[in-house]
Amino acid sequence: MIRHESSHIDPKRRATIGYKKKQFAAPIYKQQIYPHRLNIYHVPPTVEIKLEEFEEWAINRLRILAELETCSFRNKTPAETLDQVKPLLDKWLRLDSNSSSAQGSTDPRLQEQRRKDHYSHFILRLAFSSTEDLRRRFARAERALFRLRFQSETASERHDFVASLDLDWEAVSELEKRSLAQDLVNASLGVKKTDIDDGGWFKVDFETVPELVEARRVFVRRGKAFVPTKEQMSIVLGDFHERLDKGLELTARALPRLDEDDRLSPILEHLSKSFATPDSTLTDSDTLLPGAAINASSIDTLSRHFPLCMRNLHMALRKNSHLKYFGRFQYTLFLKGLGLSMEDCLTFWRQSFRLITEETFNKEYRYNIRHAYGDVGGDAIRRGRGYPPLSCQKILTEHTPGSGESHGCPYRHFGVENLTTLLQVTGVNDREVIRGVKEDVEKKRYHIACNRVFEWAHKSEIRQVKEMGTWRMTDLDTIVHPNTYFKRSYLLQATLAGEVGHDKEVTMEV
Repeated sequence: MIRHESSHIDPKRRATIGYKKKQFAAPIYKQQIYPHRLNIYHVPPTVEIKLEEFEEWAINRLRILAELETCSFRNKTPAETLDQVKPLLDKWLRLDSNSSSAQGSTDPRLQEQRRKDHYSHFILRLAFSSTEDLRRRFARAERALFRLRFQSETASERHDFVASLDLDWEAVSELEKRSLAQDLVNASLGVKKTDIDDGGWFKVDFETVPELVEARRVFVRRGKAFVPTKEQMSIVLGDFHERLDKGLELTARALPRLDEDDRLSPILEHLSKSFATPDSTLTDSDTLLPGAAINASSIDTLSRHFPLCMRNLHMALRKNSHLKYFGRFQYTLFLKGLGLSMEDCLTFWRQSFRLITEETFNKEYRYNIRHAYGDVGGDAIRRGRGYPPLSCQKILTEHTPGSGESHGCPYRHFGVENLTTLLQVTGVNDREVIRGVKEDVEKKRYHIACNRVFEWAHKSEIRQVKEMGTWRMTDLDTIVHPNTYFKRSYLLQATLAGEVGHDKEVTMEV
């Protein structure tokens, strides 16, 4: 046997890099150009961004996707969904068309908008690729967003975008069109014989347009669906969905590599949890209520505006003259978010804990309240003026209540019978509403159940402010924070009672 030394191997062969590694041998990072407002998200971004932008852009996009999912759950029509989502898109994920600028697609402002849209999509891909359920929900929400944008695009820019996709479709020749004219008219809904000659037609595999085949709006022959140009949206949507599904599967396989990056993993985990209920924070302006008297003695009166989680805490406090630690923590931060001062909050809790002595209260409870307000504690706590009020997302996912505890979200942490009883005690007695709440809870749509109860309790006020035009659509978007629930309930009543003038701006931003 002849032994071959490794040193005798051709140097060129030894230096060859495997094809799987070659793509990472000399990575090229370059700024991408976005000629169109719409994006099929086929090529991932490569340029570095700041960690703050990574999280902020993803959260902004998540607000839009969560609202689209909410509209779907609440069976809103396409027109109602557009009215609900468009103000949010303009605020959080604005995308202007090329015609809005004299420079066209080269305008730096348009490029920056599209860059944010591009990056935020792929960031959320990372966050929602871990499980089949998250991938399915993300794909459904992204498809709804793409459909909404495609429908609102101008005809010329839509044509340019579709032409850039290089889709796998074949134009139907004039001869074939004439030979199948009657079949096309019979099988295609709303198509007249004059449309056959005037409009263009395409042939695609029937699997790519399941919506049109299901609705019997196209002619199918030998595995090909004959689609008129006006129905091209279904073809584009089908292609978008197919690419997105494949991309999510590839992302899921690559996720284990991210475990080594301790900067991104916590952010992605937080984003995936926020898809159930988007996280939100309150600013100082969100606690301002014109003309509202919020003090220790007014909490009982104001409690009728509380969401169910806070109503439950308030009733438990009045019944037992006590709450356990996490209940006190959740309720104290909520009262702080209403605008209750620390002195009034101390007074409220002292009066509520009527079964203990002043000495016991000062020794065991006073410090925790002051700490929540940032009056005592470390420098970071004081600079941040304490803790912010807990959002729905935090209440749902943190500190599950145990025996004898009253904190948490009743829609998630109560059994069906106890939840039904609590709703009835708080005045929700409509059978259809309770049935809808049970369905939402069964499908783990807890914030939808809460919004369902709010809309039922304030249906007349909401109808009137819509008719009067005094509230914007963004003022009536999905509630994802207990303090937003209170403020919206209070302002709806105050606006119609004339306590808040129509000339004053009413904002519900969270």
